[in-house]
Amino acid sequence: MTAPEDAIRARRRLTNKLIAAHDAPRLRPFFAPDVKLIAGDGSLILGADAVIEAFAAQFQDPDFVAYVRTPESVDLDQDGARAAEHGRWVAQSKTSSGPRGTYLACWRKVTGQWFIESELFITLAQ
Repeated sequence: MTAPEDAIRARRRLTNKLIAAHDAPRLRPFFAPDVKLIAGDGSLILGADAVIEAFAAQFQDPDFVAYVRTPESVDLDQDGARAAEHGRWVAQSKTSSGPRGTYLACWRKVTGQWFIESELFITLAQ
């Protein structure tokens, strides 16, 4: 059985790969239907449909390459049903190093699988 921290880190690596492949539809299983995301510019995105639409729109930008999120820590609640992932993120483009910052993701375990319940991205450098 995979340790929860390892499972969450593995799922994060998969989301990074799907973003780099510009495959928005395949990101859907990683998000809870009622996910809440605060983007680096402070905008609020509510629901998995809206998150997937936002990714799809970014993937249309010919300069966009990827977002890479690198976990620094994963902390579990005492019941093992929720986890907080904290790390660094960077946007990559074809022409320049993009914005970067820190993030916090809340994961929820449902029927044995980890889903992103909420994410907060803070831009610290342009």
